[in-house]
Amino acid sequence: MMVETIAPPPSSRFNYKRLELKRCLPAFLSSHKTLFALLWIAAFASVFLWKRNPVGAGLAVFWRGPLRPMPQLRPVAFNLTDFGAVGDGATVNTEAFERAVSAISKLSKRGGGQLNVPPGRWLTAPFNLTSHMTLFLAEGAVILGIQDEKYWPLMPALPSYGYGREHPGPRYGSLIHGQNLRDVVITGHNGTIDGQGQTWWKKYRQKLLNHTRGPLVQIMWSSDIVFTNITLRDSPFWTLHPYDCKNVTIRNVTILAPIFEAPNTDGIDPDSCEDMVIEDCYISVGDDAIAIKSGWDQYGIAYGRPSTNILIRNLVVRSMVSAGISIGSEMSGGVSNVTVENVLVWSSRRAVRIKTAPGRGGYVRHITYRNLTFDNVRVGIVIKTDYNEHPDEGYDPKAVPILGDISFTGIHGQGVRVPVRIHGSQEIPVRNVTFWDMSVGLTYKKKHIFQCAFVQGRVIGTVFPAPCENLDRYDEQGKLVKRSVSQNLTDIDYDF
Repeated sequence: MMVETIAPPPSSRFNYKRLELKRCLPAFLSSHKTLFALLWIAAFASVFLWKRNPVGAGLAVFWRGPLRPMPQLRPVAFNLTDFGAVGDGATVNTEAFERAVSAISKLSKRGGGQLNVPPGRWLTAPFNLTSHMTLFLAEGAVILGIQDEKYWPLMPALPSYGYGREHPGPRYGSLIHGQNLRDVVITGHNGTIDGQGQTWWKKYRQKLLNHTRGPLVQIMWSSDIVFTNITLRDSPFWTLHPYDCKNVTIRNVTILAPIFEAPNTDGIDPDSCEDMVIEDCYISVGDDAIAIKSGWDQYGIAYGRPSTNILIRNLVVRSMVSAGISIGSEMSGGVSNVTVENVLVWSSRRAVRIKTAPGRGGYVRHITYRNLTFDNVRVGIVIKTDYNEHPDEGYDPKAVPILGDISFTGIHGQGVRVPVRIHGSQEIPVRNVTFWDMSVGLTYKKKHIFQCAFVQGRVIGTVFPAPCENLDRYDEQGKLVKRSVSQNLTDIDYDF
């Protein structure tokens, strides 16, 4: 990446402007009327900005607390071709990537380095990143994952899963991998990382693989990570998997995989992550577009790392197989303080979903959905508590998750068959659910289209279609209109 430096102006021109400033400034400040007007404008602007903040933001416009450091421009940049790489789509460039990363690893005290990947098709086996590194993909640059699994290293199962997810024992690593890193950026002019997952998907369906497929990009136990302005496509398995990371930003990223016949190609899976923003992305894949996780059954409970403080906003997502935005089902470390807002889910099987089961333990709480649009979605909102898939027989069926404090505000759309299906149970009830400002156009006129079981909560104002009887009714001013007779009524109908 070229950094342009503008030369300073000649000293004569600088002195002339300084003299002009000295002449104008006293005359300008001598007018107390002008000064009063400026102060008044500044005060008005401050009030205006404060008013624009959401309710409860207080004086955040004046003080937002300590900001985490953002990655800086690197003092040194390399081109991949400097290390002997050939972008013809056939030459294997793994050693070139490894030599480049090794060179950057030696620059940490100077602020790290940037690896520029120029236009071309750069075939490679998996490789690791290093701290204080920027991987920059130029327009027309494609990093291609080699398709033969013998080039993919095996890694231990994730400690919070205890199992390779598809097979016991070790799992394949990711195409681009990093552990215990800090200050890493993957960006570019919308260059592409392509996992060439077609071979993997076929072998998975034919049961020819002995280990769990690897993600496209996986960063573990790391902090201050940025993904922006890139395209990720055709991952063998989950596409982007931050695991036990802090301060992660994912912005303006496109993630693609076939909507059918591309199993488990989740878009983004935050897993036991803290302080994350996912925004301005387009995701269309063969499984969940986003799935927030935190470990699986007894292994996740023992690992004990929740996913928390996650903001998801300004997305367009699609999933014909699973859901647009999911929480779980692997959520045994807990999930809390998640906001999902300004999201369009189109041509999908489900829009937003929380899925869990006995044996998971953990919790899902303080979840806010706001300003969601469903366009041609089979089921809009799903909470499912019997997603019974377990790593082994060692889980505790009495370890039940806690679900509560979940709100849905500003939910609109068209072409929805079932707007809400909340399937709590006697052992896993769903508590303190709120619906406010909901109007969804339907494609199926059946009596029980707002389906509930073992749900406690409220409806504020007008909600269409008519909500289930399990929920208390309030008017727009928050006054109780009708108390629910029973929160255990069940009208779940999976036939449509």
